[in-house]
Amino acid sequence: MNGTLTIAGLGPGADAMVTPQVAAALAQATDVVGYIPYVARIPTRPGLTLHPSDNRVEADRACHALEMAQAGARVVIVSSGDPGVFAMASAVFEVLESGPAEWRALDIQVLPGITAMLAAAARAGAPLGHDFCTINLSDNLKPWAVIEARLRLAAEADFAMAFYNPRSASRPEGFARTLEVLNEACGDARPVIFARAVSTPAEVISVIPLPECRPEMADMRTMVIVGSSATRIIARPGRAPWVYTPRSVTR
Repeated sequence: MNGTLTIAGLGPGADAMVTPQVAAALAQATDVVGYIPYVARIPTRPGLTLHPSDNRVEADRACHALEMAQAGARVVIVSSGDPGVFAMASAVFEVLESGPAEWRALDIQVLPGITAMLAAAARAGAPLGHDFCTINLSDNLKPWAVIEARLRLAAEADFAMAFYNPRSASRPEGFARTLEVLNEACGDARPVIFARAVSTPAEVISVIPLPECRPEMADMRTMVIVGSSATRIIARPGRAPWVYTPRSVTR
């Protein structure tokens, strides 16, 4: 008898941001699969087996989960944030498409989560209140030339932009080049939000004018949101400002 496979988002970090739907799926799971720090967030209990694995084995992780589900297990693959945003849902479907035909008959569902982009935007105000785009700055799965082209086009279209995976220890030059491209393409002092470890005790939110941004302000736990030319700042004495993008466009 086939089991089930659920691909679930754990939200940005705080337990309070895990949806009831995801919590219910985890309570019914026999097996939880995922990247090591995400699986570490799941409490152990009788009848539950945890399967943590390294960050760059997404295809192996997906294959393992599908095999267990086919064998009758109730499997949950966990991602941080939302599983459909630069996370495991797409990896599972890539493996499913090229895998055995019988996998397509499995009961598979994707449960959304609060992604870091939305959690960071809410902390700062409403910087994504009008048209925006999201770009993963990691060049592990796409060439840097593609990233740079998309950055320039997004700036030309005057989107607000949300950046995932801005700067790692192994590729610090990518975010430095991102800031160079944005300064060239935007040519103004629009606000940039650096939201690190959102919803956790280590949370830090900073709002910096684009020309004053430096590469070392971001790491892999940082969500970076760049405003559009219309994005506004509401100053608050003694407190962090609110940042928002108006819903209307004027010419």
